[in-house]
Amino acid sequence: MSHLAHGEIPAAYTAYLARKMLFLLALVLLVAALLVMAVALGAVPLPAWDVVRTLAGQAASARDAVIILDIRLPHALAALFAGLGLSASGAAMQSVLRNPLGSPFTLGISQAAALGASFAVMILGSGVMQSSSVGAVTISNPLLTTASAFACSLLAAGLVIAMARYRGASPEVMVLTGVALGAFCTAGTMVLQYFADDVQLAAMVFWTFGDVARAGWREVWALGAVALGGAAFFMANAWNYNAMDAGDETARGLGVRVERVRMVGMLVSSLVTAVIVAALGVIGFVGLICPHMVRRVIGDDHRYLMPASCLAGGALLLAADTAARLVLAPHALPVSVLTAFIGAPGFIWLLLRRRRR
Repeated sequence: MSHLAHGEIPAAYTAYLARKMLFLLALVLLVAALLVMAVALGAVPLPAWDVVRTLAGQAASARDAVIILDIRLPHALAALFAGLGLSASGAAMQSVLRNPLGSPFTLGISQAAALGASFAVMILGSGVMQSSSVGAVTISNPLLTTASAFACSLLAAGLVIAMARYRGASPEVMVLTGVALGAFCTAGTMVLQYFADDVQLAAMVFWTFGDVARAGWREVWALGAVALGGAAFFMANAWNYNAMDAGDETARGLGVRVERVRMVGMLVSSLVTAVIVAALGVIGFVGLICPHMVRRVIGDDHRYLMPASCLAGGALLLAADTAARLVLAPHALPVSVLTAFIGAPGFIWLLLRRRRR
């Protein structure tokens, strides 16, 4: 310990931190490359250099500017911000709940949003579909549908937090309350679908498919503000989450107000998830699997785990959205379909690897 007594940092620890920083830098470069690729690829492929020039304000043609700035860039940024927010919320929930199954969807928030959208479609009359010549459909009143989904998401988050506060804010109570709420909201959605006519049923199913293609610049600004704000909050509490990983008693001994950190963390996570789900629909597995993936590489230190989870979530959703647009072109799959196809086997693989260790 003489090196610490003299204020020297061991070389091995410096190299350990350098590897984490290199991993974060690699993720930044990966996200930048995927963002350019997501904008460049599509029905009209564009050179990556033209995309970079257009983003720098030097578009090669008016057609390229319209395709890049008005059509593809909002979708790509929506995917980036949604993945960032969902992954950061998942990492925070897994920490404050001290449960590897903690995620925005474990708490029933996405199911509540689906119930709110179904209620708007069937009861409030926002479910009239408009079909175009290429078969695309849009909900007649997306603002009302989104507002209803958002209200139900916040209500579910409030119920989870209120129940946990009533019972003493134990992690088990929060998870079990979320599971029960998710089952209740799913049953409510099924009841509405059972009594819906063909048009209403099609509108409900369409909304529940999470898809970034429905995002415009207004949704992008909202998603960016909420996701980046939430991520900044989680990173500012990285030391608190590190202390809580050692146990509640240890954290209290270090001066952490455990119940308050847990409550506020859950509230911010629920708010971020509610905004994303209300704007884009249900997108599963991103918040669950990305923190586990980066944790295997970068460890449990939340100073690095949080930014790595954010970047990994953005990269995963950008890649999934690009693949969803290309795999059955000219038809585009909802991005939630690919995240489920990728996330489910990936999570099972991570569980098996963890069991063998």
